[in-house]
Amino acid sequence: MSDSRDLKLLNRLRDNAQLFEDIRSESGSELARQERLRATYEADLVVAGVSLEDCRSRAASRLPDGDRLWLTAKSLQQATAWEVALHKAARFPEGERVTDLCSGVGVDTAALLNRGPVTSVDIDEAMLLRAKWNLEAWRNASRVSSGHEWTPEQGDVCQLGPAELAGMGLLHVDPDRRVNRDRAAKRLEQYSPKLEWMQEAVTSGASGALKLGPASNFQQKFPGTEIELISLHGECREATVWFGDLAGPHSFRATSLPTGETVSGDPLQAWCPIVDGPQEYIFDPDPAIVRSGLLDTIGEMHSMGRLDGGDEYLTSGGLPETAFLTSYFVEATLPNNMRKVKNHLRDDPCRDYEIKCRHVKVDATKVRRSLPVGKGPLKTLFFLRVNGRARVILARRVTRGD
Repeated sequence: MSDSRDLKLLNRLRDNAQLFEDIRSESGSELARQERLRATYEADLVVAGVSLEDCRSRAASRLPDGDRLWLTAKSLQQATAWEVALHKAARFPEGERVTDLCSGVGVDTAALLNRGPVTSVDIDEAMLLRAKWNLEAWRNASRVSSGHEWTPEQGDVCQLGPAELAGMGLLHVDPDRRVNRDRAAKRLEQYSPKLEWMQEAVTSGASGALKLGPASNFQQKFPGTEIELISLHGECREATVWFGDLAGPHSFRATSLPTGETVSGDPLQAWCPIVDGPQEYIFDPDPAIVRSGLLDTIGEMHSMGRLDGGDEYLTSGGLPETAFLTSYFVEATLPNNMRKVKNHLRDDPCRDYEIKCRHVKVDATKVRRSLPVGKGPLKTLFFLRVNGRARVILARRVTRGD
């Protein structure tokens, strides 16, 4: 929770736009830069300005207009990716007010404002001020609609009970995953609000979305909901618990962005057979498919087989049209013996190698350094199990148009 000093410092930063120009023009070590800046600006202003400028430089490739946003290191780490926020917002009905609880610097609020009015609630008044300025920047850049009302409210969402939550109608909740921690917690019991509060929220009678870390222990914690695993450019970024009227008919969903391809199902309702060995192609599944437990679902959809019951790679004789699978042409299946692998590669060594493994322990750096180097194109070595036996599959990545 912020105090009046935080708010005053933020306002002083905004009133000193020249400070950021000077920070960007300075060179040398951070200590030397700060010493020179302190000759012109007060020390606390310099420290805060340098920290904000560092956040902005990191946000430039992650959020629109990132170089003009108001952020903290923690809020940037927890902020929803812009593409993910837009994807989630599209599921909320247009025109109806959404209450964004634990709203932070306003990324989800901004996306939700493009479809209707939003009330943002956060315990930190300084964070609400940052969100206000960020929304102004996005609206000036025509990224966020100016036609819907935004209402900021300072408050502790942990004090809201089921009846109050139900009265809010549509909710988006982004619990704090870094309470007194440098890294995001994986256990929901370490979130704030706590797990019990989250479970009450999704059963309160309200409808909406609860944002969780994709690596968190969400399994069997939220019965009667739909949990969507969302990946962006091949990285699983979020687990969204859809509840109330916004939940779909199945327990799990996987979505791949930016294509928007999505698949839903119940993991135990699909079956993908284990085959004797790799066919013409091997497929590396998107992490959203793996984390959602929908590997057999996607395999069944495309008439594929699994190489092993404990490994996630799929195989088939044809190439599917899906963003959920990265395709590789199988060139050889070898024993998990590095001497034999290197002997095989000596006839046609590659300029570089990609090493992939999930459940077979491999020192990828050591393996790559030990392999013969030549002028051949990049190839991929999969260290995996085929029917319980460790194997190495040499493959070539297939690109569209091959």
